Amino acid sequence: MSVSPIRVTIWNEFIHERTSAATKHVYPDGIHAVLAEAIQEQLGAAVRVRTATLEQPAQGLPPEILAETDVLTWWGHAAHDKVSDEVVARVHARVLEGMGLLVLHSGHASKIFRRLMGTSCMLRWREAAERERLWIIDPSHEIVDGLEGEYFELPHSEMYGEFFDIPTPENVVLISWFEGGEVFRSGCTFRRGKGKIFYFSPGHEVFPIYHDANVRRIIANAVRWAAPCGSPYFGRGRRIEPPLSPILTEHRVDESLHDR
Repeated sequence: MSVSPIRVTIWNEFIHERTSAATKHVYPDGIHAVLAEAIQEQLGAAVRVRTATLEQPAQGLPPEILAETDVLTWWGHAAHDKVSDEVVARVHARVLEGMGLLVLHSGHASKIFRRLMGTSCMLRWREAAERERLWIIDPSHEIVDGLEGEYFELPHSEMYGEFFDIPTPENVVLISWFEGGEVFRSGCTFRRGKGKIFYFSPGHEVFPIYHDANVRRIIANAVRWAAPCGSPYFGRGRRIEPPLSPILTEHRVDESLHDR
């Protein structure tokens, strides 16, 4: 039996790489290019990867692209407010329908993540090139499949610290400790409608974090985990006539109560 490849769209606002020499040095072709390379490298023929950026028509995410996307990854920082509400509504609807969503690093403040979470999604932060130790606290989870040991470290990272204003995750897969003493829920899963969501915090634009083998493995695993599966999604109210089984009671419906 043939299995269709997971259709992945990697969205990146693609601003820092063009305006910051430090970011361009680490990601000369853009963060999206490195993420595409990582996912393709890890998953091979199991995925079909495309990239999209903010300056493209429809901000890279027209309806036809989203309709052909099984998993969307999201990296944004400098231009959250420039993402149109129309695009956010389209992505939100597709997540509810079953499209997976990976929100990376500063995407915690994106319109789409905040809409899906229903909270501010704000946190404490510090950029000091400090060491980050990521503890695997759910070793049975598919997202950390293949990682060795109880933790791994990034030598230089941006600190994200608690309190992280998100609803209680379905699973906390990873928790980070930072050299300066803070801790953070750095790998969290959620479900909205039929869609699966993974928030993964490492990835500041001036550090080569997306070149790290463990980070690349986690992102690829998350793509596979977030791919749509299961039964059809029925997310809207539906009037069912006639009933599946006989109903003996006679009842006259007051249609005025159902006017919209």
